[in-house]
Amino acid sequence: MPDIRHTPKAPTGAQNLAAGQRIDAHRHDEHQIVYAGSGVLAVTTDAGTWFAPGTRAIWVPAGTVHAHRAHGHLDLHLVGLPADDNPLGLDNPTVLAVSPLLRELILAYTRDPDDDSPERHRLLAVLRDQLRASPQQPLRLPTATDPRLAAVCDLVHTDPADVRTLAALGAATGASERTLSRLFRREFGMTFPQWRTQSRLYHALRMLADGMPVTTVAHRCGWSSTSAFIDVFRRSFGYTPGTHNRRS
Repeated sequence: MPDIRHTPKAPTGAQNLAAGQRIDAHRHDEHQIVYAGSGVLAVTTDAGTWFAPGTRAIWVPAGTVHAHRAHGHLDLHLVGLPADDNPLGLDNPTVLAVSPLLRELILAYTRDPDDDSPERHRLLAVLRDQLRASPQQPLRLPTATDPRLAAVCDLVHTDPADVRTLAALGAATGASERTLSRLFRREFGMTFPQWRTQSRLYHALRMLADGMPVTTVAHRCGWSSTSAFIDVFRRSFGYTPGTHNRRS
C-alpha cells in the first residue's frame, strides 16, 4: 500500500461516507474499533479484507496498516483505544458480533468525542466489557501469496456466480485440485467451499448495499435459489437480505 499515512492517535468519532468512498491506507499507534451503523464496511490490509454489515464491527490492532471502503451509504463510527488497552487480547484484525446493547454504546460514545465527563468514562468501561463478550466472526477474505491460489481466487472474485469445481478452476489456471486444496487450508485455514461462501457473501453484501434486489443478488452470486441464499445469509448475519436492504 503506497503513501501510508501515520496518525499516532486513533480517532474516536462518527462520519458519513458516500457509496464507494475510501479512506486510504494509514496506521495508528493505538487500537481502533470500526463500526458501520448503516451500509457495509470493508477494511483491507496486506493480509486480506475484513467486511462488516451493521451487526458486526472490526477490531484493528495498533500499528496495522489498513484502508476503508464504503459499500452503500456508510454511517461510520470509530472508537480509539490506547495501545496498552486491549480488552480483546487480539493482535490481528477481527470481525466481532455487535449486540443491540454494544451498538447503542458505540453510537453514544462516538456522538461527542470531546466529552471528558465521568459519565462518558463509565460508558467506555461498559463498552469494553461488552467487547470482551463479543463473539468473533469469520468474515474475512485473506490475500493469497501463492500465485496458483491467487489465480483461482481472482477467477471466483471476478465472477461470484462461477459454479466450476476446484478441479475445473485448477485446470483453467494450471494447478491440480490436490495442490489447490492444500493451499486453501495452509494459507487461509479453510476449505475451498468455505472460502467461496465467504467470497459470495462479501459480494452479496456489496450488491445489497447498492440497492440490488435480493433475487438478483442470489443469482449473480451463484446460489442455486433465492431461498438458499436467504438461508445462508441469515445463518451468517442473523437477519435476512431484505432486512439488510432496509437497514442500508
